[in-house]
Amino acid sequence: MDFKIAVLPGDGIGPEISKVGVDVMTAVCEKFGHKVTYEYAICGADAIDKVGDPFPEETFQTCLRADAVLFSAVGDPKFDNNPTAKVRPEQGLLAMRKKLGLYANVRPMQTFKSLLHKSPLRPELVDGADFITIRELTGGMYFGEKYQDNDKAYDTNYYTRPEIERIIKVGYEYARRRNHHLTIVDKANVLASSRLWRQIGQELEKEYPDVKTDYMYVDNASMRMIQEPKFFDVIVTENTFGDILTDESSCISGSMGLLPSASTGDSTPVFEPVHGSWPQAKGLNIANPLAQVLSDAMLFEYFGMQKEADLIRDAVDASIDQNVRTPDIQVEGGAKYGTKEVGAWLVEYIQKA
Repeated sequence: MDFKIAVLPGDGIGPEISKVGVDVMTAVCEKFGHKVTYEYAICGADAIDKVGDPFPEETFQTCLRADAVLFSAVGDPKFDNNPTAKVRPEQGLLAMRKKLGLYANVRPMQTFKSLLHKSPLRPELVDGADFITIRELTGGMYFGEKYQDNDKAYDTNYYTRPEIERIIKVGYEYARRRNHHLTIVDKANVLASSRLWRQIGQELEKEYPDVKTDYMYVDNASMRMIQEPKFFDVIVTENTFGDILTDESSCISGSMGLLPSASTGDSTPVFEPVHGSWPQAKGLNIANPLAQVLSDAMLFEYFGMQKEADLIRDAVDASIDQNVRTPDIQVEGGAKYGTKEVGAWLVEYIQKA
């Protein structure tokens, strides 16, 4: 297959982990006889500094021309610490999702046997935990009507039936491919938007009798995720709740640098690590590139190339087992590897496989 990949390195550690992601993808394509070409584009704070827009039209067109987008991270402290800033890097991420119609964010959470000691939870709680969160990505408070002045502000949590139906159906399809268990997370005891989510969920539940469906308030779900992460198989929820829950779940594995994600919908799919731009680590060669690399695996899987995806996961597992790890997950006394060194090791593993 011929791949056209749009690469959006973004800010902070983005360019460093992006290079590893590209190198690994190139090695896999060479291994399996695929042709891949890359087109780079700017986004986030980098794009604001250069053209004043966190997701410029040229970047949008680059994404449209591609088969998939390999995205890294956006964010910069100079915007985080300025609540009155009118333009922010994260607006570029929202614009990308909206313009590309990426309404389904898929975030898998899994643990690694050799990293159980790194989890903040007891090993017996997380050993074997493996679930997916499907987050609605283009509706809710992030895109609803907003207002702010010196005395009041509001964000509108707006959802329509078609938006809710399509994302819950995505959740059911994933549940059917896994362990036939779907948890719909809402706050129906307080929020009108959540009551519509629950109503539609109960309607759709009848179409999927082979899937066990349960409903959970978001506060209960956040506690259950810590107390019993192995309870979950597939979670589906709205935008804001999904944002918070997936960041919570990413810590279960022991490092946010281990978990990838995919955003899919009406146009070019985007594959990215769950973590942010970590500007404090920029240029220090300490960022964990594995989430970016595992995003490559999700990309290949999206296009039905399971052998390619499996090889990437094998390489990642082998690197962890052999203690080829960045500082965030390295065992005490283990050899020191940076972002570049881990990337080079993964490429060599793939080439020799």
